Order: sequence, then structure tokens, then C-alpha cells
Amino acid sequence: MINIEDKLISDDIVQKNFVCNLEKCKGACCWEGDFGAPLTSEEISTISENIDHFSADLPERSQKFLAEKPFHNLYNNDEFEGTGLHEDGACVFLTTENGISMCGIEKAYNEGKIPLRKPISCHLYPIRVKKDPHTGIIFMNYDKWEICSDACNLGDELKVPVYQFAKEALIRRFGEDFYEQLDHLAQHLEQ
Repeated sequence: MINIEDKLISDDIVQKNFVCNLEKCKGACCWEGDFGAPLTSEEISTISENIDHFSADLPERSQKFLAEKPFHNLYNNDEFEGTGLHEDGACVFLTTENGISMCGIEKAYNEGKIPLRKPISCHLYPIRVKKDPHTGIIFMNYDKWEICSDACNLGDELKVPVYQFAKEALIRRFGEDFYEQLDHLAQHLEQ
């Protein structure tokens, strides 16, 4: 484990390799799984305030879903709030372009329709972050999922550690100083 301030980081985040390979997986993380993408309270507010600016760009079934239900639900015995899911498990914000699934929130962000790039939990993936409510300690773990085996293979081929793949998201969530400390420690561990 790596300890930086109030964060405990799994060694796998610096030792394992990962680079999304959308040509192979087609964005399966957007439609696989039992829970929606975890959302922060700030993300819920931002999406709520801006959903009318981009919901018409979502697939028809998502527009129907959003007309009848909220875009977020409680999951895992009310442990966290996450994006709503269709009955087949697809995220309500899933869009598809050229046979590859992508985030409708991110598409709206790229078009200047919403100030949120995408949920930080999606941006950080395959890193999962949990905060202990009693101690305030943040735990960061590598979430190995079989649908991402092609991403692991590409990461190995390109020699890109998980934390480097997630650099932009880590900086977005924890700041530049945190990332620089993590990078320094990771390179020191390699020696």
C-alpha cells in the first residue's frame, strides 16, 4: 500500500497496466454490471441543473426513462447513489457512435452543453475510490473486471500503469500535487 496524506493506494494502481481499448470492448462498462456509476452529490446537482440541455440528444429509450424516473438511484443497500440503469443494465446516459458506447454526459460536455465532463467514478475507472465515513481515510483500489481484459493487454503492450492511464482523472479528483507525489513514489518503487 502507498500512503499519501489521508489516502491509501493499492500497489496494483502503480504495478498493473491498463489502457482502454474501445475498439475491442465497445464500451462494455457502460452497459455491464449490477450498479449504475457512482455519483457525488455535486454531480447529481450539476446533472439536475443541466439535464434539459442534453437529454433530447440521448437515445429514445433513455428519454422515455428520464420522463418516468429519476436519473439516479440508491444502490448496494443504500450505500451510494449512482446513475439509473435500464432493465438490461445499460446506463441511462449511454449513447452509441459507430458501434462504440460512450457517455452521453461526456458528449454533452464536449458540445458545451454541461460543465461536468462525466461522473468522476467513470473517469477514474479502473480505480475505485471509497472514503471511510468514520476515519475519513480514502481507499483507492484497482478494480479488475473481465470485460477489461483487452485494456489490460493493451496496457501491458504499451507499458502504461493504471495511475498513468487515469492521470487526468486523478488530477481532477485529488489535484496536481497528489498526482506528482504518486508518480514520484511509483517511479521510486520501480527502482
